[in-house]
Amino acid sequence: MKNIIISFLCMGTLLTADSLSVTAAPNLSLKLLDGNEIKLYDLLENGPVLVDFWATWCAPCKKEMVFLDRFHQKYSEYGFNVLAISTDSPKSISKVKSYIRTKKFTFIVGLDPNQQVAQKMNAILLPTSILINQNREIVWFHQGYIPGDEVEIEKQIRLVLSLDPELNE
Repeated sequence: MKNIIISFLCMGTLLTADSLSVTAAPNLSLKLLDGNEIKLYDLLENGPVLVDFWATWCAPCKKEMVFLDRFHQKYSEYGFNVLAISTDSPKSISKVKSYIRTKKFTFIVGLDPNQQVAQKMNAILLPTSILINQNREIVWFHQGYIPGDEVEIEKQIRLVLSLDPELNE
């Protein structure tokens, strides 16, 4: 059983748009850390969005978030946003607020305490990153994080923003 789980985890990091059929992202409503609500489609009006599911207890999530915040800042001028959705339980919400505040992350933080949004987006493992283009299509899906994955994440962001035209050929 342990080998099956390890195999599944490894396979999760290999999923790309090439191995998935292009799927429309659902227009989900989400409560934000600041108390406001947002609809995914409203956020997509500005540009592509990287939706990332994470939790305060997930060490790989925390390592990945440093890079996600850099990408959020670096590509914001192109309309790109990172929407980091916490799957922490209702009892852990205070941990989410203090963690985000302490790290001074600038990306958008959503709350999914009952994992309803995560289930709709097939975010089974943490972290799960889902890149959605402005046409509301899921163009890249990635589960797990190991050091070095940030290179592929940035490559996919640059592709969806058409910043590396030679890679689109």
